[in-house]
Amino acid sequence: MFRLLIHWLLCAIALMVASKLIDGFYVDGLQSALIAAVVIGFLNATLGFMLKLITFPLAIISFGIFLLVINAAMIMVASHFVDGFYVYGWGPAFWGAVVLAALGMIIRFVMKEE
Repeated sequence: MFRLLIHWLLCAIALMVASKLIDGFYVDGLQSALIAAVVIGFLNATLGFMLKLITFPLAIISFGIFLLVINAAMIMVASHFVDGFYVYGWGPAFWGAVVLAALGMIIRFVMKEE
């Protein structure tokens, strides 16, 4: 349970880092980041999973780049539901997905090492 809470906090911090790096990707504070991390995680586990299953051949052809497009779409959807989390367009959503994927790999590596 403690590892889940740490992972949630690290994902929220990753959202805040992405907001500092990308113009058009805005997180109001830690509370908004925590809520957005939950919503993005839920969307990726449900709608994102179904979209990834449906578009699996396209993901293979694009060597996985299309998965970033799906993640960007999930970020855009989450920004409509969470107050204090705003994404202004597909460009910032895509680059946010790239940054979050990179930071997510680091988080998973760190969490695995403990």
